[in-house]
Amino acid sequence: MAVPALPSSPVAAAYARLAGAFAGLRVDELAGDAPLPRGTGWVTAAELGAGGTGLDGFLAWDEAQVKRDYGRAARPDVVAGFGLHRYAWPVCLLVTLPWFLDRRVPRLPARDLSFQRALGRIAVRVEEFACLPDDPLAGLPGARVVADGEALRAAARDALAEHFEEVLAGFGPRMRRGRRALWGMVTDEVVESLWYIAALLGEERRALAELELLMPGTARPYVGSAGFRELPGSAEACGGAARATRDRATCCFFYTVRPEDTCLTCPRTADAERVRRLAATA
Repeated sequence: MAVPALPSSPVAAAYARLAGAFAGLRVDELAGDAPLPRGTGWVTAAELGAGGTGLDGFLAWDEAQVKRDYGRAARPDVVAGFGLHRYAWPVCLLVTLPWFLDRRVPRLPARDLSFQRALGRIAVRVEEFACLPDDPLAGLPGARVVADGEALRAAARDALAEHFEEVLAGFGPRMRRGRRALWGMVTDEVVESLWYIAALLGEERRALAELELLMPGTARPYVGSAGFRELPGSAEACGGAARATRDRATCCFFYTVRPEDTCLTCPRTADAERVRRLAATA
């Protein structure tokens, strides 16, 4: 489905930069009352939150991928965790990237988003957004002007919380984790998705500082902070530039599929191993 860019869209420029930096994800904005795409691999956020056949079909992809790539089945709760990660990582960017690049925060109700994971496409309707008083689009219908940077960060947290409160209602029972663990996972996806894309855009250092303010560890329902730190020994191993790392608030349980393998920011991964992996790709 080809969707033309909306005139005066508050988020079009940020989504275009995302597409230019990361070919694996494309965001289409829907105009007016245009229906969300359905069928042929599309699933709406509301369907995922309902936890029925829409979520069943979504997680079937993860279950099949694990069996295909690793030759074994994953536990159902692990499959659900993989599915949430692969949904939340790109969806968080719909809010955080416009905030980071243009100081605009779209509201993202679950009813206004549809996801096609196999194609890496998201269709979204943005009807409201928060911005600062000096934003040139502050006069647009749907604009909500907030006082300052902290108020805008609060708007970003609120927009993400509104969206994931509904989506986690579907994933939570499948993952067999409590509310704290679920929101810890959302916190990790907020931080790590923007960190990755900002590095592609050449703005990693600014993103590290901005994310520390966005996720300070005290904003509920989120659990954990951005928590960046300099990776000891990374400067010597990676060509003279020290590398940042963090420890995730939650674990995706990938080690239950491949015990010898862990994520780079998993608390199970020692700093020396992180440096080794980064040096190998430097």
